[in-house]
Amino acid sequence: MALLGIDTGGTFTDFVLWQDGELRVHKVPSTPGAPERAILAGVRELGLDPAALTIVHGSTVATNAVLEGKGARTAFVTSRGFADLLAIGRQARRALYDLQPPPAEPPVPPALCFETGGRVGADGSLLEPLTEADLRALVDAVTASGAEAVAVCLLHAYLDDGAERAIAAALPATLFVSLSSAVLPLIGEYERGVATWLNARVGPVVGGYLGRLAAGLPGARIAVMQSSGETVAASAAGAAAVRLLLSGPAGGLAGARFVADAAGIGRLLSFDMGGTSTDVALVDGEPRLTLEGRVADLPVAVPMVDMHTIGAGGGSIARVDAGGALQVGPESAGAEPGPVCYGRGGVEPTVTDANLVLGRLRADAFLGGRMPLDGAAAQAALARLGRRLGLDGDGAGDADIAARAALGVIDIVNEHMAQALRVISVQRGIDPAGAWLCSFGGAGGLHVCALADALGMRRALVPARAGVLSALGMLAAPPGRLLTHAWPGPLAGRVDADVARAFAALAADGMAELTRDGIEPATLHREDSVDLRYRGQSYTLNLPWRGGAATADAFRALHIARYGHALELPVELVNLRVRLTAPARAPALPSVGALPAAHPVDETASLVGLAAPVPLLRRDQLPLDGRADGPAVILDDVATTWLAPGWQAQRDRLDNLLLRDGDSAD
Repeated sequence: MALLGIDTGGTFTDFVLWQDGELRVHKVPSTPGAPERAILAGVRELGLDPAALTIVHGSTVATNAVLEGKGARTAFVTSRGFADLLAIGRQARRALYDLQPPPAEPPVPPALCFETGGRVGADGSLLEPLTEADLRALVDAVTASGAEAVAVCLLHAYLDDGAERAIAAALPATLFVSLSSAVLPLIGEYERGVATWLNARVGPVVGGYLGRLAAGLPGARIAVMQSSGETVAASAAGAAAVRLLLSGPAGGLAGARFVADAAGIGRLLSFDMGGTSTDVALVDGEPRLTLEGRVADLPVAVPMVDMHTIGAGGGSIARVDAGGALQVGPESAGAEPGPVCYGRGGVEPTVTDANLVLGRLRADAFLGGRMPLDGAAAQAALARLGRRLGLDGDGAGDADIAARAALGVIDIVNEHMAQALRVISVQRGIDPAGAWLCSFGGAGGLHVCALADALGMRRALVPARAGVLSALGMLAAPPGRLLTHAWPGPLAGRVDADVARAFAALAADGMAELTRDGIEPATLHREDSVDLRYRGQSYTLNLPWRGGAATADAFRALHIARYGHALELPVELVNLRVRLTAPARAPALPSVGALPAAHPVDETASLVGLAAPVPLLRRDQLPLDGRADGPAVILDDVATTWLAPGWQAQRDRLDNLLLRDGDSAD
């Protein structure tokens, strides 16, 4: 059997194949209109038999459907009197001091919002029964609305899901139905309602996509990465589509942690710079999870990796705004038409075009030379941008104007990414200087030194196969489930034996799902944790369960470490969490053999801003003992690394590049 990790990005679709003890990598342009076409093309180009493949896939289909406002026509069913639940939300203003904000369209049109009985109180008591008349009226109304999917979110259904299940049973079998008690059985009717509605809306889209993919790869065993970092069988992924919104980025974090562990590296600040966006995260042990993620300005409270995403990638478009200032992103040229230098009809200059004009990206070495770039077109586009910025005032020629504009584009996009990295480090009380900056994605290596300098970091890691690391992370991620359930109440009032039984019941549900996926229960590893808070707080901290007294002490200590103080208030238990994981299919990272002590310099190139030509080095020709000094351009088949002046690079036995600034190199 062969293992194939696939990451579908906005610009490229990446492949990492583990077969017969060897790793192979491949890239093809993405096909956003039908993402499966790029995957099928890549499998053909790799010469693979689908029936002999186990595939782990990071998909952007659910994310794109949410961002683009696409999906099934979805009805929203809730308790009587709460039809406007999603429209009201949390009544939070986007701009705090805007006294006349423009009205926002509700997520669900009023004509698709329905009320019914079956209301449960906060204590689990039945306040209003669900009658047969209620069911008949609801089914008639939903059918008449033309809905293709239904989201059912009754108040406090996480305490008693009987009414929600009765509604699902009564609705026509042709409808895609999501129940809040299954999608997100947690406190918070608004967040629970949004997650349930998103799941119903994009579920048919994801299910249809995975069905087409499976039909195009007959016999292949296909799993999909979840936002929390575990994989799930494709046959079950459609029913839990809302858990796939950070599918690709979660693979990137899994890959970064996998490579760093193998290299003996601890805390990381990671940045994954692709063609459309950049994802940044703190990785210290297992990637952190959050229940406070947002997509398209909607709260998505399902467990997902804790990261910050900005619209800054290789395809980010540079433009002049109405005030005459240079702006970069968040609009992207994507895969179609892509940057100007791709020669596919793009006319607006991008970050990739700027790197090409500066000489840091090589026209004849992109993707190992398989995709030549049009340097003249990139220069012409940057020159047009430069004139709009007034950079031609001294009579400079096109080349100089383009170079000046390109330097401005790179400075701006670097500052965008540096600020994103500060959000997940400095703003959380973490000094980035003590961490390694881990750069990956097709464009990451071109910016890693500048970002490290901006953050005062002296060490950086550019992993082997950095341009396809998210696809490698798909193979490193374990099959599993992360289950959560609200169980609110004072922690001091919980008996440890009762908590243990509640954990066991939650774990049994996950084990049953994984058994249906073909996972042996005996192979599963289980981790129990709780979400705690002080009475009166809204936000929680997650801690491993070690018994009531010990966990309460650990909560107080973590609260002091995180916020600088403790409170003389009772501690409340809010949610139970169980994480079940099977052994990962992770491949063994191959070691490179010994190489000559001196690296050959076969070619040099002149770069903008540097007086002397710089060496062009092949990563696979760098010595294992010794260093390459910047400035230099380091090439490989899936990415390029710009080693800035003052930085040094060392290649380790796993083919990673370990970068250090000159003052810290030993």
